[in-house]
Amino acid sequence: MNLLVLFIVAIFVYSLVSGRLERTVVTAPIVFTVLGMVAFPVFRLRWDAAADRGLFLTLAELGLVMLLFTDASRTSLEVLKDISGLPFRLLSTGMLLTMLLGALAALVLFRELSIWEAGILAAILAPTDAGLGQVIVSSPRVPMKIREALNVEAGLNDGLSVPFLLFFIALAGTGAESHDARLLQFVVEQLGFGALIGVAIGLVGGFLIGLAQRKGWMTGSWQRLGVVALPLLCALASEAVDASMFIAAFVAGLAVQIGFKKAGQHSVEFAEESGQLLNLVVFFLFGLFVAKAWGQFEPSHFVYAALSLTVVRMAPVALALVGTGLSRATVLFMGWFGPRGLASIVLGLVYFEKAHGAAHLTVTLAVMATVLLSIFVHGLSAKPGIELYARAVAGLKNDAPEHEV
Repeated sequence: MNLLVLFIVAIFVYSLVSGRLERTVVTAPIVFTVLGMVAFPVFRLRWDAAADRGLFLTLAELGLVMLLFTDASRTSLEVLKDISGLPFRLLSTGMLLTMLLGALAALVLFRELSIWEAGILAAILAPTDAGLGQVIVSSPRVPMKIREALNVEAGLNDGLSVPFLLFFIALAGTGAESHDARLLQFVVEQLGFGALIGVAIGLVGGFLIGLAQRKGWMTGSWQRLGVVALPLLCALASEAVDASMFIAAFVAGLAVQIGFKKAGQHSVEFAEESGQLLNLVVFFLFGLFVAKAWGQFEPSHFVYAALSLTVVRMAPVALALVGTGLSRATVLFMGWFGPRGLASIVLGLVYFEKAHGAAHLTVTLAVMATVLLSIFVHGLSAKPGIELYARAVAGLKNDAPEHEV
């Protein structure tokens, strides 16, 4: 059976039972990852993974861009002002410590890696996934302050990881030579230009869509198409100047609300559905890659994956939240729900395209093991975790920080 036919049939079948599955712990990423893993050996595919890697990277990038834009467009700017301290803590202290612990764990488990190659692995797995965490950030049972903080963290940490990843790749390829100037260049190009592109496209696009809506120039369907064009413009503009398309897309999703306040309520349906379809393609292809590489996995890869999803993530989050007054349940909840998914797949593919030497196999397999484990453990624990956390929050005092809006 042709892969494309199999995927289309799977989309149709899943759509028929999607309502029932949403009431269970089985998520769409789980279903399509398993489908990809099963398809490879069952259909005895003669599949050239190397030839399709470029297409895989493009689809993954576009899916992440669409997802980040739609998540940001639904993030209340008023609420964001009030919780600015939490995202800053997660994106500064939390993220830096996560990369440090991730690199240390890699050096202990994978003796063949240099310190810079360990840094590469840690940078790839530092960002959390807005898609795998969608049920968390959209659940009304989770306090708004907490879910918005996790959403902003997931929206920005992939772009913040890119300069570190490129810097470590440069050091791994050329030894201990100083690259301070190149790091500064990466930061300016990836973050600075990305943010500027996002602000420009979001502000101008939102203003024009809002104006056209007020004048009655746009139909509903074309309004959705107009909105979906904005993250795609971010991707194209970022590619032209070597900026982070992920930072640009997330910032544009925030900025579009200034000129078009209802962007997150009425005009992201097309973008969200298109992004979801791209994400499912990526998880399906990821399953194929995992199945093809299955015989190369070793226990150390999954040990690292378990550490990456627990100690490497949860300890830095706990330290970053010291002094906030948040309850232990909240700290555990925010620490645990840092899934690794689409962002790590994208960064892993970026590294694979630039990699040289034998260490890239170790890094690639560790990334794949971590994402695979995250798809299952975070997917299966999301709804039970929300239930347990909601009970814990209900027992807090009325003046607890979690209840602040």
